[in-house]
Amino acid sequence: MLKNGDSAPTFSLPDADMETVDLAGYLKRDTIVLFFYPKDCTPCCTREVTDFSDHEGDFQRLGCVLFGINRDDCLKHQEFRDREGIGTRLLSDAEGSVCQQYGVWQAREVDGQKKFGIVRSTFVIDRNGLIRHALYNVNYKGHALEVLRLVKELDS
Repeated sequence: MLKNGDSAPTFSLPDADMETVDLAGYLKRDTIVLFFYPKDCTPCCTREVTDFSDHEGDFQRLGCVLFGINRDDCLKHQEFRDREGIGTRLLSDAEGSVCQQYGVWQAREVDGQKKFGIVRSTFVIDRNGLIRHALYNVNYKGHALEVLRLVKELDS
């Protein structure tokens, strides 16, 4: 798992419109928030993603870009985005390589069986490419506002 002070792994992933997002292109220019969530169109994930989207303007005013990431494909992201009116860019890590780099693809025991999935996690990355906050296993309720507070503190 990554921790505060680690260099953020860079990557290129497609978004809901199948346009490639190259994380390295945002470094030196923007603070970056990456939030990993398990699945599109589920109640908790929908609430988390729409909360981030609802506050995207607040993040932008602080020079911060948001990216939501999970293993759903681009078409699923597109359907989810359009149905829920989400403005935040949703990235598809269909192969799971970025989820593994960030340590969010983890095993859990469910009904006595080991199952893998995304642990809801968020990373705040500064303009130097360093992880300032590595937040694993977060509660979706109020999380977007908590992350906004952390980003505000970076500029203080």
